Amino acid sequence: MSRCILVMGVSGTGKSTLGSALATQLGGRFVDADDHHSAANVAKMSAGQGLTDDDRWPWLAQVAAVSQPRANETVVLACSALKASYRDRLRDTIPGLAVVFIDGDADTLHARLSARSDHFMPPSQVALQLQTLEVPTPNELLCAVGLDDPTSQQVRTIERALSR
Repeated sequence: MSRCILVMGVSGTGKSTLGSALATQLGGRFVDADDHHSAANVAKMSAGQGLTDDDRWPWLAQVAAVSQPRANETVVLACSALKASYRDRLRDTIPGLAVVFIDGDADTLHARLSARSDHFMPPSQVALQLQTLEVPTPNELLCAVGLDDPTSQQVRTIERALSR
């Protein structure tokens, strides 16, 4: 069975950590959407400016293209996908996309981003990302996991949801 699991949430939630661990556990391929941003998008975010929808559409198209599962392949995609329209765009290219939402509070997210030195997203963008976030509806959600849950527990929660 081919499938793609989207691990989504605002910056600092641990999408890449969870996505990589989940892909390993499921014997799948991991795709980090951040690796596919244009230089212009990275520069804009590094300068503390939020991306517009026009900035995001080409990026989301590229992310969707590289996240297509091959025959009998599981792909785990770490992508913010903050708006329902972004998830819809991904779903247009990746039918059956399963959505996992990492939920967390602003203070924890700000602290995590402040502690990172190897990422282009400044802590000042947390508030903007939380304003932009459209929490997935129960109809589109495979499951939600807590920001403070250990990665191993998050993976187990997702595996249980996949087996239902």
